[in-house]
Amino acid sequence: MTCNLGVVGSNPTDGLTYFKKICIFHPISGEVPEWSKGADCKSVGYAFEGSNPSLPIYYLVYLINQMQVDVGHLFYRKGLVFECKRCSNCCRHDPGYVFLSEKDLVNFRKKTKLSEDEFVRKFCRVVDINGFKRLSLKEKENFDCIFWEETGCRMYSSRPLQCRSFPFWSVVVFSKGNWEYAGKSCPGINNGKLVNKKKIEYWLDRRKKEPLIVINAGYSMKAD
Repeated sequence: MTCNLGVVGSNPTDGLTYFKKICIFHPISGEVPEWSKGADCKSVGYAFEGSNPSLPIYYLVYLINQMQVDVGHLFYRKGLVFECKRCSNCCRHDPGYVFLSEKDLVNFRKKTKLSEDEFVRKFCRVVDINGFKRLSLKEKENFDCIFWEETGCRMYSSRPLQCRSFPFWSVVVFSKGNWEYAGKSCPGINNGKLVNKKKIEYWLDRRKKEPLIVINAGYSMKAD
């Protein structure tokens, strides 16, 4: 799976620095509007319908309800049971996206010792989700995350917030139905330790403070 590359004339340029020259980078607060890998943290896509999917119906319901009453707050007020079972469903097997924030990029650069441009060209792709162009990690041909190895994630200590915070995304903890749906693919949901309301809201707050990168331009980038 490769990213779309922006080529200009006979002397192509690429990388995030070039993006910033031609695009308006701005973060958006709130949640990843897609489900994650296999319904967990990678395959962010509630269920995709080709290359330009429509929003899932219960995400639309979620948006509507968010304007009315914070049902999610009531749902998780007594905490939720979750413990990662290290099954790796969130990291491999199914196609999906791991979207990045600016802080995620910084953490990856420190870990890899690469420049921003080098890291983006080597490990990232730009994907169009419902009209928003976002920066995501690449996948291998078998749909495993680019950083997955047989021994596990080689970037585990620097993994993105999307991976760290699952399943405590606002859309997942919004209602019992959404929580149970995520549990169909995640064996750690409703199985393990009780995570209290304070910890759940810590992760929700982290996403608001570290919004996803959105590339707001009608431009595509190719990557090798």
